[in-house]
Amino acid sequence: MNFRCLLLLPALIVTASLAGEKLAPHPKALPNTHAAGEVDRPEMVKHIVADPAKLPGIVVDETAAELVGEWQYSTHTPPYVGLGYIHDMKSGKGAKSVTFTPELPQAGWYEVRLAHCYNVRRATNTPVTIHHADGEATMHLNQQQEPPHAHLFRTLGVFRFEKGRAGWVRISNDGTEPTKVVIADAVQFLPVEKK
Repeated sequence: MNFRCLLLLPALIVTASLAGEKLAPHPKALPNTHAAGEVDRPEMVKHIVADPAKLPGIVVDETAAELVGEWQYSTHTPPYVGLGYIHDMKSGKGAKSVTFTPELPQAGWYEVRLAHCYNVRRATNTPVTIHHADGEATMHLNQQQEPPHAHLFRTLGVFRFEKGRAGWVRISNDGTEPTKVVIADAVQFLPVEKK
C-alpha cells in the first residue's frame, strides 16, 4: 500500500490541549525530582516541543493519557513534548501502562508516531499496542535508539481508525528489563491518504 500525507486543513488540526491553554501535570503522576534546568544532554534542549498544540495532526500528550500504576515525571533527558515525560521508575514491571486516546475528527488512515527521549537507561523491548479499526498491532521498541523525526518521534505505522475515541495507543512495561526505565511522552496521529 502506498500512502501520502494530506495537507493538514485547520479542521483536522486537533490536539489534546487547546491552543493557549496552559498544560498541567497529570494528577496521577509523581512529581519530577530533578531541579529545573538539570539535564544530561544540554545540546538536545533545543528540540523540546513545549506546546503540543504547535505540532501537526492530532497529538495526545501524557497530560491527557490514562495511567495504570505509578509513573513519575522527568525533564532530565531532553527532548520531550510539553512539560516533560513520565517513566515507570524501573518498578512494577508488568503492572503499568499509559494509554493515549485521541479524539479523531474523521475516519480514515493515520500515520501513528510515538514520542520518547532516548539513552542507555531506557528499555530495549518496550511493548506498544495500537488499537485501530481493523484490530490491534503490538510491537516492541528499543527506547535506547534515537527517534528519526526531530530526535523525538518514531513512526509506528499507518493504520485505519474510526472517527471519535475508538482507537488508542498503549505503552506498557510488561516484560521490560528490570534495570531499565520505560518512557511515555506523547502520541501523534497524522492523517494520510490511501493511494
